[in-house]
Amino acid sequence: MKRLVLSALIIAGIAVSNAVMAEGKIAVIDVQAVVSKSAQVQALKKEQQTKVQELEKWVKNCKADVDKQQTQAGKEKLAKKYDAELAKKQEAIAKNYKEKLQAIDKSITETITTQARAKGYDMVISKGVVIYGGDDITAEIQKVVK
Repeated sequence: MKRLVLSALIIAGIAVSNAVMAEGKIAVIDVQAVVSKSAQVQALKKEQQTKVQELEKWVKNCKADVDKQQTQAGKEKLAKKYDAELAKKQEAIAKNYKEKLQAIDKSITETITTQARAKGYDMVISKGVVIYGGDDITAEIQKVVK
């Protein structure tokens, strides 16, 4: 049953693809190149590096505090407290990064869609999938993406 459904989907996909190729205008884009040139992505990477450096500095200070403790029990208690704080900080940083990355992804996708429609393209395909054909709009999109 699954094979039948999968086969039907593949056939439908080929039919749509053939219809677009016969009548439509197709663009190809190197999404990775667009993402790597994006100022938003560069700013996010820089922000992430800064947060990681701040966290490393915080961990170093925490370790120094733990080492200053006179008793083993005091060291263990403080280390446990710092471990919990570290986990929260790491989770917050990861969540913030994920949210910002999703927003950037959405922005880039919307920019590609808007530009492709403005140029009259019916379909945009990732360059890694296409061996031959289609108009490469990567450079145009790189100019527009911020």
